[in-house]
Amino acid sequence: MKFKFALMLGCAGVFAAPAMAQTAGEGAESDQIVVTGKYTLEDKIDTATGLGLSVQETPQSVSIITAQRILDQNLISIKDVVDNGVGVAVSETDDVRNSFFARGFEIENTQIDGVPTAWALGGDRGETLADLSIYERVEIVRGSTGLLSGVGDPSASINLVRKHADRTDWTGYVNAGYGSWDTWRLSGDVGGAVTSDGRLRVRGVARYEEGDAFTDYYSNKKLVLYGTLEADITPDTLLRVGFSHQRNDPHGVFWGSLPTFYSDGTVAEWRRSKTTTQPWTTWKTINQNFFTSLRHDFGNGWSIQGNYNRQRNTQFTEILYLSGVVDRETGLGLASNPYSAYGVSIQNSYDAQLKGKLTVFGRDHDLVLGYLNSTLNRHTDSFCPLNGDPICSYNFPAAGDFNNWDENSYPNPGFLETGTRVEQERIKQIGYYGALRVNVADWLKVIGGGRLATWRRNGEAYNVVTTYGDKNVFIPYAGVLADITPNHRIYASYTTIYQPQNLRDENYNQLDPVTGKSYEVGLKSNFFNEALQTSVALFRIEQDNLGQIDGVQIPIPGGGQLFQPYRAAKGAVSKGFEIEVTGEPLPGWNINAGYSQFKIRDAFGNDVNTNQPRRMLKLFSTYTVGDLTFGGGVNYRSKVYRDGNNPVLVETDANGDPILDDAGNTTPLPFRFEQKSYVLVNLMARYNVTEALQLQGNVENLFDKKYYSQVGPFSQYRYGEPRSFMVSTNYKF
Repeated sequence: MKFKFALMLGCAGVFAAPAMAQTAGEGAESDQIVVTGKYTLEDKIDTATGLGLSVQETPQSVSIITAQRILDQNLISIKDVVDNGVGVAVSETDDVRNSFFARGFEIENTQIDGVPTAWALGGDRGETLADLSIYERVEIVRGSTGLLSGVGDPSASINLVRKHADRTDWTGYVNAGYGSWDTWRLSGDVGGAVTSDGRLRVRGVARYEEGDAFTDYYSNKKLVLYGTLEADITPDTLLRVGFSHQRNDPHGVFWGSLPTFYSDGTVAEWRRSKTTTQPWTTWKTINQNFFTSLRHDFGNGWSIQGNYNRQRNTQFTEILYLSGVVDRETGLGLASNPYSAYGVSIQNSYDAQLKGKLTVFGRDHDLVLGYLNSTLNRHTDSFCPLNGDPICSYNFPAAGDFNNWDENSYPNPGFLETGTRVEQERIKQIGYYGALRVNVADWLKVIGGGRLATWRRNGEAYNVVTTYGDKNVFIPYAGVLADITPNHRIYASYTTIYQPQNLRDENYNQLDPVTGKSYEVGLKSNFFNEALQTSVALFRIEQDNLGQIDGVQIPIPGGGQLFQPYRAAKGAVSKGFEIEVTGEPLPGWNINAGYSQFKIRDAFGNDVNTNQPRRMLKLFSTYTVGDLTFGGGVNYRSKVYRDGNNPVLVETDANGDPILDDAGNTTPLPFRFEQKSYVLVNLMARYNVTEALQLQGNVENLFDKKYYSQVGPFSQYRYGEPRSFMVSTNYKF
């Protein structure tokens, strides 16, 4: 290991540096990496409206995780961004799958360079772990973004903005790091012009990482490759082509989490490194993306752009699931389910945008018209364990003594070489959209628009036939912005919500689509020549048919397979506020701070989605003195809980006798799994050894807070990551 570390430091002293470089904008006129040190963004963004507006001009809550923040906070994956983004939260499922939330609802809208993309269930093909080294920044627009994302979702949209070959001089960096659990990584980024006139430019990014984790038996190897070129076909026509490849090869991976109960009905508390898996398990994922775009500028503010994106995400699993309750003394009682599968998701997307300026009554007004056609085909083949029957219903052996679980407790059972197709689905999306920003006065702008959306999902998954969606659903969008002083702008926005859902009630009837309305008003301000930006937002989201877990899993009518029933919550309302401060209030002092708070209840006053924190505070700041930059952050999450039933104990009367229902059945004892509010503290420091060479250290969870990153589903829980560190060196040229 010492040799590896010395090798990394040596390599870092030869090449080039950091991902903290912030582009000045698109085009070849920028000929070097400029370190701005900013947490704010001057560029225009398309994530919310497609009109190419700045953060201050967008009538919704917008957070930008810039390249400087990615560097300072040592953010590696999309999950890391959401963990540290204002008003957004992560719920971990296992070592691969994660769900993202905002304002109490799951985030299902994601984009790459503004083009909507679809993920597999829970990101089980590695989507939520996508590496940030190939992206310049991440944009998070909170609230409904159905105008550009297709079906409306009231939570947020996450847009990953790729690095582009937009520099003529050859510049770049190399970065080497070593940290907790024997984790080490090497990464580099280099690009420049390949023709003397600068009209053809290229850029390449690479990262390799190996390491373990705080849980037993886990290890991972990750490779990231990215290449792109830009060509100025004419002074007004730009062609972009690129390809990215990411491979994760983890072993000893969790599938599910730790059992919550002992067989006597008491709660089991395991050590944080405890695992239900074995070293032979694996969950390999490969994410590939080919893209090309052609943009032509007609002059006078008019341009047209066409994009093609092809994403191919695959997963191969050999994993182990344990379930049940554990005998406190013997460690026995858990059932096992070894499982193997190979899945492929391929999405082809075509989209085009026409943008321009209309001059009416002596004023310029902005117009965007767009079209999207996207098809996602995915399938999964399951491979039964050896000695299992064709539908893998073999009675697997018990897990054994979980109290003394080790690397030999459950040998690999082996799996058949011939698979059975268990999932074959197709998701088709077509959208036509348009928006107009009317320049009513110098101080008043009005935005109006809408999308005509067609969304259809067909196929079969695990013996369940799925056919749902709608055609030509209109999703309106309206916004207004008014300057009350040169530095303060109030805004309001409105849109409707339409979200098909593949959930079923206790009678196995599919729930109707989620429908509703989203309102937001706020104040955006800037200070010190826009070096510091602030925003305050009030929001109200009204929804009908929001799916909520309804009891325990039950058999599908007419069959033995279990499914989770849901009920449609009527009149669910989420309302709250968000505050964000970001920028450079004083030279050398960068800060991002945000507080969010909401309530979400149904028409009967019942709390909804209680596994999401109602209050979050996220703060990170750095200060530079000479060659030294130091800083830190605080992440606070309020209490979360999930209500369910104790799988062992039943309700009793005053005499201790079981309480029976009308059918003579005992009544399970209600149980609430709760994670109390907690605070995580992080630190960083960076020293400029020379103008080109930098050394940096980061510490996460400084006080080693013990907390749950997942509570309650399937009578299981998961621990969050304990204290960890990473030291790195960057060399730029």
